[in-house]
Amino acid sequence: MTPVDATRARDEIYDQGITACKGAFSVEWADALREDMETAFAEALARPDGAVGRGPHRYYVEIHPEQLRGFVDLVTHPWVTAVCEAVLGPAYEIVELGFDVPLAGAINQPWHRDFPMPEITRSERRLDSLAFNLTGVDTEEDMGPFEIAPGTQFDDEPAFGHGMFPPKPFYPRYEERAVRKYPKRGDISARSALTIHRGTRNYSQKSRPVLVLGVDAPGGINGERHDTAVTHGFWETLPEQVKQHLHCPIVDKLTPITQKHTIEGLVMGEA
Repeated sequence: MTPVDATRARDEIYDQGITACKGAFSVEWADALREDMETAFAEALARPDGAVGRGPHRYYVEIHPEQLRGFVDLVTHPWVTAVCEAVLGPAYEIVELGFDVPLAGAINQPWHRDFPMPEITRSERRLDSLAFNLTGVDTEEDMGPFEIAPGTQFDDEPAFGHGMFPPKPFYPRYEERAVRKYPKRGDISARSALTIHRGTRNYSQKSRPVLVLGVDAPGGINGERHDTAVTHGFWETLPEQVKQHLHCPIVDKLTPITQKHTIEGLVMGEA
């Protein structure tokens, strides 16, 4: 990544709310990612509160870094680190690792953002967090593609339910702007999770697992919603470059994560 490339990505995030890097990883790397997500999903479903609903037949699971074989590859990828530094500054913090799984039968989500707008964004129009997404499958039209309304990351209306859900009379604005995304295995996107978006109906019989890497600027509060931890042994294997940005507990034994970031407005889907 040249400084010009990083600046372009930053400008796209501030203008459109999203940017992407096609073919960042090999298909084989992405297939291993999918395998790790499938393993973690089965484990999470087998215990209470291991997977949290994001609508009918749609789940979110948070995992620890060492549950993902490609974690270091991801967080040291030149495009990822350059975009983090360009948008969030050199002292950015990795605060979340998880994945969404829309299953067969998942329905349209309501238009939403993932959390209320932080005051620094409202008052200074400064973005203090990013969400990186990587698909575990090649996305097809009938699989319920992710849909985003570019340029809506700064929408700020008192009428938003819980600061996150625009009322239905606002929907024409988002439907007019709506763009469906069809990422392939190996692609990475980076977005502001404030940009209004939704998952769409999955008409297929396939699941569409998508990894989420959450990163904050110093002073960001998204880490309060997550419980990332690493073991002492895993920590010792990490490059110094990763340790500088991974501010989390170092423990003797990992505890399976019970997800705290329940979004009640998504539980029932669009209805």
